Amino acid sequence: MPPEARPRRLGPVRAARIRRPLRGRRGAAPKVVALGGGHGLSASLTALRRITGELTAVVTVADDGGSSGRLRDELGVLPPGDLRKALAALCGDDDWGRTWSEVVQHRFKSEGQLHDHAVGNLLIVALWEQLGDHVQALDLVGKLLGAHGRVLPMSAVPLELTALVRGHDPVRPEETASVRGQATVALTPGEVQRVRLDPADPPAVPEAVAAVREADWVVLGPGSWFTSVIPHLLVPELLQALTETKARRVLSLNLAPQPGETEGFSPQRHVEVLVQHAPKLTFDVVLADQDAVPDFGSLEAAAGRIGAAVELAPVAAQDGTPRHDPELLAAAYDRIFRMHGRIGPWR
Repeated sequence: MPPEARPRRLGPVRAARIRRPLRGRRGAAPKVVALGGGHGLSASLTALRRITGELTAVVTVADDGGSSGRLRDELGVLPPGDLRKALAALCGDDDWGRTWSEVVQHRFKSEGQLHDHAVGNLLIVALWEQLGDHVQALDLVGKLLGAHGRVLPMSAVPLELTALVRGHDPVRPEETASVRGQATVALTPGEVQRVRLDPADPPAVPEAVAAVREADWVVLGPGSWFTSVIPHLLVPELLQALTETKARRVLSLNLAPQPGETEGFSPQRHVEVLVQHAPKLTFDVVLADQDAVPDFGSLEAAAGRIGAAVELAPVAAQDGTPRHDPELLAAAYDRIFRMHGRIGPWR
């Protein structure tokens, strides 16, 4: 392989070795916005809070399963679960942060109606009802938890996800069918082709749009690709902000395909379906784990179609599970922000 074709690897630098503070366009700590939902967004936030104090999470609100789905159906509220997970991920590593992270994630076990409800879900919904303001309530929860950043919903209305799935009926593998509901789409058999939201033109939360426009860096992913990552691109105001922002943009890929939702997907296939949903959106960097890319050339070609360089780094947990190591992921983000923040003028 000629030198110019070799993938650039960031190397196994641990976050503990990050000493020199990062600086954004304004000379202060860089403003970073991370978009996603569920465990993928939590992984990014746990890493990013280690390298910047100017961090905002923008969270999908299409969840319709579990405790979130029950509260949504009964009270007509936004599903709080992914918002709760983001807040827990932003808790510090001191006694206060660890305690509150465990409290808001705690689930009741009973034979009654409280079974499987998370404490944080009930707290968030109670404050929504008390204050009548999604953003103010989430800011208050963040203050209580000592969160190292801010959590915002991507839209102020509950959303429903519908997927077009090929081979959903195993008897008719070439036919496509519509599958409705995020929890159902996440586990659907067959190959997801596209997703859409209902309502199709949901209002974005103004604070989320402003955060994206004012950011130095925007990070999309990792996470459930069709149910947590791509929905952000289906909110018109948010997509416009992502397209027009002067921030540099990182697309953070998953460590492995997810059974059902992206089963059999290669890293480059993840990039390709994102392009299908937002063909005008470009990125500066595609970040992938160095052991999760069997065909670097194909990923590089897919990344090139969105204007991005590929950066490979060891970001996976060492126990063999498809989870990100927070320190390794923080080190990868830190290196990317430093390296690519110095390349040319800001857009």
